[in-house]
Amino acid sequence: GKQLFVAPKGRSFKQFEEESRSHGWPSFRDAEVDWENVRVIPNGEVVSLNGTHLGHNLPDARGNRYCINLVSVAGRPVHKSA
Repeated sequence: GKQLFVAPKGRSFKQFEEESRSHGWPSFRDAEVDWENVRVIPNGEVVSLNGTHLGHNLPDARGNRYCINLVSVAGRPVHKSA
């Protein structure tokens, strides 16, 4: 599959984990979304480029918060060659 999110960016893993746990699902911020493969439609639904439902944008005081269904982010880490 295609990379949809990379976290954490601009925050620690502990912050990412705490925010995700407090909401009950993985929560990504703008910098953590791979915008080449993800879109937000006008009703706030987050979808892949092929239209697969990923979750919802639920903004809070810190900005956009993309709450994503865990099954959408399951996978193996990408290992880049040096």
